[in-house]
Amino acid sequence: MPRVTVIIPTYNRAETLPRAVDSALDQTFEDLEVLVVDDGSTDETRELLDSYSDPRVRTIAHETNRGANVARNTGIENARGEYVAFLDSDDEWYPGKVSRQLTALDAKGSNWIAAYCDTEIRTSGSSGRLRSLAAGVLARADIDPRMEGGEQLVGEILAGNVHPGAGSTLLVRTDVAREIGGFDETLDRFQDPEFVLQILDEGKVAYVDEPLVVRLETGTPAAETVAAADERYLRKNADAVETFERRGYDIMGRHHLILAKRYFEDGQFYHGTNHARRATVPPRHCPGLLWAVIAGVGRQDRKLLAIAASAVGLVAAAVAIRGSSNGR
Repeated sequence: MPRVTVIIPTYNRAETLPRAVDSALDQTFEDLEVLVVDDGSTDETRELLDSYSDPRVRTIAHETNRGANVARNTGIENARGEYVAFLDSDDEWYPGKVSRQLTALDAKGSNWIAAYCDTEIRTSGSSGRLRSLAAGVLARADIDPRMEGGEQLVGEILAGNVHPGAGSTLLVRTDVAREIGGFDETLDRFQDPEFVLQILDEGKVAYVDEPLVVRLETGTPAAETVAAADERYLRKNADAVETFERRGYDIMGRHHLILAKRYFEDGQFYHGTNHARRATVPPRHCPGLLWAVIAGVGRQDRKLLAIAASAVGLVAAAVAIRGSSNGR
């Protein structure tokens, strides 16, 4: 049996899926299987997966689209490895990713049950790169958070100081992933930190301080979707939120910042401003907040242009109808 099962959930991503699968197969650690869970794709995903001759590649297909968290849980249920490692189908790994994480865990005690790593985020266009650069420079003004451990890591995650992106960075013991029930299938957002918080109830999580995952910047759900998931996430962890707020973690202020950004990006400035007033804004988040406002203004301008165009079209149609009627 393989030591590691790589779980790749996918839905209609035939264009990016080969990059993810190939990066898993190209790991320097070879004792692994790649389990792709096709979540009801209707594009060329099935044909693409059938083209792989490597015996380490397995596929499980859902008849209908059931969501990424369900697909990840299907992978956990069917994993053969001692560990499971998750990889989104639009991301990719550097070759030493799995090896570095296993080495980190092997060097620690048996109560260290999972490991994550740093990521490299690729943004499209010069504006995205400029925003990332500005955030990186300003991040030096932040206090360095605790990046690994046990209970003390909970507050860092809840406050958004640490982002163990479970969807592509995490490697965890398979029995632990099953014991905690996998990913919360009711969450459209925050499922990654929620999954790690549940892991921390079972043991410690290690951190490899290297960007071993390449993540592509993709779109985000509507602000209302994020707000609903945020409410459930915080409610589910209400006791921990209260405990770590008392210890000095500004958890609620950071979550208001998350929602302020999303509402601003959607052009909903009233709701964005309400959350911004209650938000805590560290220096490294200033570029992102400003960019959210700019994006929202641009979205509103496009809406106004679309409304104006529609109005012009309606007027032109009305004039044409009147002219046609007068000509009878």
